[in-house]
Amino acid sequence: MLIQRYTLLYVKKLATFMDKPFSLEEEQEGMPKKIVKMCSFQSLSGLEVNKTGKFSPNEHYVLDNRSFFRKGIIGDWKNHMSEEMAEKIDRITEEKLRGSGFSFSKPTAP
Repeated sequence: MLIQRYTLLYVKKLATFMDKPFSLEEEQEGMPKKIVKMCSFQSLSGLEVNKTGKFSPNEHYVLDNRSFFRKGIIGDWKNHMSEEMAEKIDRITEEKLRGSGFSFSKPTAP
């Protein structure tokens, strides 16, 4: 699967960036692939703690952990947010990460 191959590539790049590259032995044992599988939407959304657990950022508010997981479908945000809300999140994210080297330009169609 193409997405999984890219994910594997970026897990390896992230490990190198963090100055913790995978050893040859870890690569041969499939450690990067195991990490990608453990961090997949299917794996994380299937954990019992994420199905039944609760998150309480303060004493007045409690969220079900399952509310952090929806369908895992690209673009599903449009069913939950308006364009205006999405633009506001984009502006805040861009402001908070300004100077980090991340680019927020929209991809162009081929």
